[in-house]
Amino acid sequence: MAKPNEPNGKSDAYDAGNIQVLKGLEAVRKRPGMYIGSTSSRGLHHLVYEVVDNSIDEALAGYCDTVSVIIHPDDSITVTDNGRGIPVDIHPTEKITGVELAMTVLHAGGKFDKDSYKVSGGLHGVGVSVVNALSEKLEVWIKRDGKEHYMDFVRGDVTTKLKVIGKVGAKDRGTKVHFKPDRQIFTETRYDYSTLSSRLRELSFLNKGVTITITDEREGEQKTETFHAKGGLKEMVQFLNSTKKPVHAEVLYVDTEKDDIGIELALQYNDGYNENVFTFVNNINTHEGGTHLTGLKAALTRRINDYAAKGGFLKKADFTLSGEDVREGLTAVLSIKVREPQFEGQTKTKLGNSEAESVVKTVVNDWLGAYLEEHPKVANAIVDKAVSAARAREAARKARDLTRKKSALDIGTLPGKLADCSLSDPALCEVFLVEGDSAGGSAKQ
Repeated sequence: MAKPNEPNGKSDAYDAGNIQVLKGLEAVRKRPGMYIGSTSSRGLHHLVYEVVDNSIDEALAGYCDTVSVIIHPDDSITVTDNGRGIPVDIHPTEKITGVELAMTVLHAGGKFDKDSYKVSGGLHGVGVSVVNALSEKLEVWIKRDGKEHYMDFVRGDVTTKLKVIGKVGAKDRGTKVHFKPDRQIFTETRYDYSTLSSRLRELSFLNKGVTITITDEREGEQKTETFHAKGGLKEMVQFLNSTKKPVHAEVLYVDTEKDDIGIELALQYNDGYNENVFTFVNNINTHEGGTHLTGLKAALTRRINDYAAKGGFLKKADFTLSGEDVREGLTAVLSIKVREPQFEGQTKTKLGNSEAESVVKTVVNDWLGAYLEEHPKVANAIVDKAVSAARAREAARKARDLTRKKSALDIGTLPGKLADCSLSDPALCEVFLVEGDSAGGSAKQ
């Protein structure tokens, strides 16, 4: 028979012995969603992004210009780069090799040391170690210092200690990682080629000069694509606008640095009505925007309004251009590089750095102001587009107000040449009986 303090016969004791400690990579395998978002297709593809991002961080540091991704017939992945190679020497305090440390210990990486990487997307040092933990098998080859090193793991545990397997040329260097996602973890283990290729294309636009290749070796799907963007974001905007008709032929582009923040921006207007603005921080797509997007929007609205007022575009208008007006038909990509990005939330989709807003606003203000003055033809086309959007917005507002306006005598839209009162207060309204179209126009005024 259960005691009063033991419901259903179970003890209600709760002491230190009930607290579990997950050591090493156990936590990742126990709660994978915390580290890669989900164990479905989204998390599966995230594994590839984590490994590729390490190669891209080498490119950002100036040590890598080639990255290769291969999807093998068994849906395992190989990522190769020509960067410096993961360190193979013994860590001074942990007493294990740098590669084992990076692959098996959470929150261990080169991104915390500001001398190794000026900017990077990896902030927490959990990237490649998480991939290792969630893989049936992971192998790594490292070329550096004239030698090729090899090490492998099974579900995060070391199976082959780091060893030298051959000699390479003095200039040969880089890292190759091969992994197969663990079927015990993932509900979906088949990679989608288009999902991976679109992200790799995006990375090539964001890192001009870096060549990224993706190869699919699976039966019936063999294909290879190479992405290389000399023009950076300028080429990305041209790609996004390829199915639309641009308002001006040239893509407006700036690539500069201010207060230790790198800013790259490309924009072009098309004859559509939708706004397509994409923002990135250290190659991470900030879907929810943030302070850098706020700065861009404020500078765009101010500069185009200034030019419109100076050029007399708004002389007879009873309105100013709103933010929505100046962004109608805009395709723009903003990428900034920040040493210490502060993201709101774990998903890294919204930037919180306050200094990013003022820096982006200042740079875009100065650059766009000068560009519009020096290129009046492009400036006029952009302002005409914005004024047209504002007129349409005003017309829609007036039509909406007219539809909503109701009175005791309201019988709907007035027929023929009859005109409704423009004021809603009966005390201020009069009835005019006039003869002829021209007299009617005078009466309305």
